[in-house]
Amino acid sequence: MKFSLSWLKEHLETDASLETILETLTSIGLEVEGVENVAEKLAPFTIARIITAERHPQADKLQVLTVDTGRGDPLQVVCGAPNARVGLVGVFGAPGAYVPGSDITLKVAAIRGVESNGMMCSVRELELGDEHDGIIALPDDAPVGASYAAWAGLDDPVIDVSVTPNRQDCMGVHGIARDLAAAGLGTLKAVDADEVAGSFPCPVEIRTDDPEGCPAFYGRVIRSVRNGPSPAWLQQRLKSVGLRPISALVDMTNYLMLGYGRPLHVYDVAKLKGALVARKARDGEEILALNGKTYRLDSSMTVIADDAHVHDIGGIMGGEDSGVGEDTTEILIECAYFDPETISRTGQKLALTSDARSRFERGVDPAFLDAGLALATRLALELAGGEASEPVRAGTPPVEDRTVDYSPARALELGGIAVDEGRQKDILNRLGFTVEEGPVWTIGVPSWRRDIDGSADFVEEVARIHGFDKVPATPIVRAPGVARPTATPRQMLERRARRAAAARGLNEAVTWSFISESQAEAFGGSAWILANPISEEMKAMRPSLLPGLLAAAARNMARGADSMRLFEVGRRYLAESEPTTLGLLLAGDRQTRHWRTGKAQGFDAYDAKAEALAILAAAGAPVDSLQVLDGASSIYHPGRSARLCLGPKNVLAEFGELHPATLKAFDLDGPVVAAEIHLDSIPRRRSSGHMRDAYAPPALQAVKRDFAFLLPSDTPADTLLRAVRGADKQAILAVSLFDVFTGTGIPEGQKSLAVEVTLQPAERSFTDEELKAISERIVAAAAKLGATLRA
Repeated sequence: MKFSLSWLKEHLETDASLETILETLTSIGLEVEGVENVAEKLAPFTIARIITAERHPQADKLQVLTVDTGRGDPLQVVCGAPNARVGLVGVFGAPGAYVPGSDITLKVAAIRGVESNGMMCSVRELELGDEHDGIIALPDDAPVGASYAAWAGLDDPVIDVSVTPNRQDCMGVHGIARDLAAAGLGTLKAVDADEVAGSFPCPVEIRTDDPEGCPAFYGRVIRSVRNGPSPAWLQQRLKSVGLRPISALVDMTNYLMLGYGRPLHVYDVAKLKGALVARKARDGEEILALNGKTYRLDSSMTVIADDAHVHDIGGIMGGEDSGVGEDTTEILIECAYFDPETISRTGQKLALTSDARSRFERGVDPAFLDAGLALATRLALELAGGEASEPVRAGTPPVEDRTVDYSPARALELGGIAVDEGRQKDILNRLGFTVEEGPVWTIGVPSWRRDIDGSADFVEEVARIHGFDKVPATPIVRAPGVARPTATPRQMLERRARRAAAARGLNEAVTWSFISESQAEAFGGSAWILANPISEEMKAMRPSLLPGLLAAAARNMARGADSMRLFEVGRRYLAESEPTTLGLLLAGDRQTRHWRTGKAQGFDAYDAKAEALAILAAAGAPVDSLQVLDGASSIYHPGRSARLCLGPKNVLAEFGELHPATLKAFDLDGPVVAAEIHLDSIPRRRSSGHMRDAYAPPALQAVKRDFAFLLPSDTPADTLLRAVRGADKQAILAVSLFDVFTGTGIPEGQKSLAVEVTLQPAERSFTDEELKAISERIVAAAAKLGATLRA
């Protein structure tokens, strides 16, 4: 919500400084997002008069001007504007001035061989509008040499506040002024909305046939209007908040909408046929809206239509067919109340947003219909002249007398802030509530506060106006003894995994849970597509954590990063579950080029496997019992990926090199390796307490024996390791692969795998006979796989 300081002071009698107003707005819950001061941007530009204008000797479309800047000798300026002439008073930018609309800094330059000392500016070059047909032409009496911004009244700061969805009353400057007045920054000015008497019956029938979508439809006709440009003050009001002035009658509706939060619409009566009715749309009806797009409607939507066709998507946007123009002489002003839920559903279906929709779907004041129509009538007569008909009031606005019981003690009980009862009453009265005192207060809720539901809401009102900064910092009383852990076992598991990943040198990323549909398709598609996304690039819920990590890696690699080591802990969104997952990604160089090591080395699937195993071990997974199985997702390279499983069904992780097609979807060059660890699949380990087990090193020295086996080349090494480990579970402490060999001396179709077996004696050292027996059991276990001991 944007408004200028002078606009605010039309509604608030105050002497407060801009800084005080900004600080107060944020403190009462209307967070200031920014302040724009056009005067600062246009400070270098002054008013100047053209003394002479002659054709450029080298260009027919250029003129050489002599400009009186009011500051020293006249300056020579080359200008291409067709309206430049002797005597014209315009806006001049001297050398050194930054032109915001052209993104250039002026300097003395030669244009086609003629020196130019600055420029005469157009509206678009100063970002004051879209006009660029010529330079700005000011009245002849404009003071030459004076600051243009100050003379034009542009030294008016524009404040941008963030209005939360529950504060529909602050979608107009008047509502914001009411809050500031309640905070003690002045006095709220009363709304001057006296009824304008009509001089003839309304010639157009107005009614509502949709009491659910449009409970009340007020309107009246004004004839003999002259719809020209709006006055400068009104145009400036709208320009200051980013709206383009269109015409007096259209600008009038925008001005009142922003000023009072009351959307209005104006129809050209000459373009209407018969009665103007609020009704449900018929399936398949279409309307060409004011934004130039055609919308197909259905029977759930409320529209305003005449006997011929639809003229307005009720409460959202009007149609082109009945819009007012320069030739309009008779208008009908619509001031209606539309159901917020209906407006919201319609806007979502049509993917259509507007200033009117943002107010109606929050809920405008249903008791402001008469006042809104009166304000619009008076302003239309002032701007365009004419004669008003008697008003027509169709339907009944949903105004109800609401009261809520409230105890002033709740401010301390619920809000933790002690506020005197008199102060509380004053705050509520200033906000528009009526207070009937007693053992329990009965508070009347004004029609513009749709968000008030119970006594807790009054605590919030009192606290925000009195000041959240005045809530005392009270420490929580700590229970005696040792504090109990608050994290759940699953949270502790996530923490261990996160710390392990960070300790191994991976950088944690936090990416959006929403991704584009094209990114989701690269991972098999998303089970959840948002109907009303923030943007088209954030439409699908992620089926994997890797799209976000890939996008982050692509951005960094495009900016010169040599190596990326990323991880993220978060949720994936599948059809029937939202599993917690740790995703990791390694891209670029694992080892940069060096005179000792040669060229740079990239990551491979074994790097991803090592990271996955280390994190699983830190998280408490039984890594010694894991099986390495094929069948990883199609996003991985089929020959360079695998799964880590506890049995064939319980998949704890996938890892490997990503498929080239996956990388292509993210504009990445390979190789890139990744892994996803399914934290929810890790079995919980039982613990007798929160203490670590005492370190108890074995009393006897371990014994290591090496074995080399010949076995079929298609047998996975992991199968052999598991078989050897199971040969004697008590004596064998660890088994590791240290050599793989094929070639000379090895039969075709076979390979040699050499393993190191660590044997740990328990109560006494192994005898030679015991070591021989263990070795025989190892060889026998390998033989079941078709392996033979290599000679």
